[in-house]
Amino acid sequence: MNLILFEPAEIAAPLPLQDPRAQHILQVLRRCVGDTFDAGLINGPRGKGTLAALDPLALTLTFTWGSAPPPLDPIALVLGLPRPQTARKILQEATALGVGALHFFAAEKGEPNYGQSALWSSGEWRRHLIAGAEQAFDTGLPNVTHGHPLAKVLEALPAAASRLALDNYEAGMALSQFHLLRENPSTPVILALGPERGWSARERELLRVHGFTFVHLGPRVLRTETACVAAVSLVKAKLGLM
Repeated sequence: MNLILFEPAEIAAPLPLQDPRAQHILQVLRRCVGDTFDAGLINGPRGKGTLAALDPLALTLTFTWGSAPPPLDPIALVLGLPRPQTARKILQEATALGVGALHFFAAEKGEPNYGQSALWSSGEWRRHLIAGAEQAFDTGLPNVTHGHPLAKVLEALPAAASRLALDNYEAGMALSQFHLLRENPSTPVILALGPERGWSARERELLRVHGFTFVHLGPRVLRTETACVAAVSLVKAKLGLM
């Protein structure tokens, strides 16, 4: 953890000793009473936490807050719902990269049981967002939706945005060749990635109707999580965000 994040409701209460954050403060950071550490409020400011007291059951912490980090990047990912272990990696890495939204849709060629995973039903997915933000020394968490059909996801997207869909088979150009307006890096960019088995013909038609341009990342076939990181990195570079 480069930054230890807290929910607003947590900061006035003792932190139980068994909480992983308490263990990190004591065992990894090796903080003693009176020492400080980097802390943040989820979707709020960063600041410093102080270990004010320690007893056998909990840590007593105090906080001083500074300013909030800049907003997340205007980049949204539309993703065919992948297997849970892949989704965990994407949730964490996309958050670390500063992606503003992730929309996991129920793809026609996807496995229906992926959406029934405990990752989604238990709320575990949010923990991976927090881990990504802590890694990036940031407090912002992207907006996440999951389980909706592609048509519903596309209808809810912002109207004024560059829309790109990755496709190894029908793309006419490389993502690196697509023109993005660096002069206005606040213009949203939407990146759509199909499920592990690829887009269906109906999904490709939906994307075309909604103004998506098909692009590729070169001739190599990448894992979904690798393609996400590569595509987001290229877009951020084109927008002057990295």
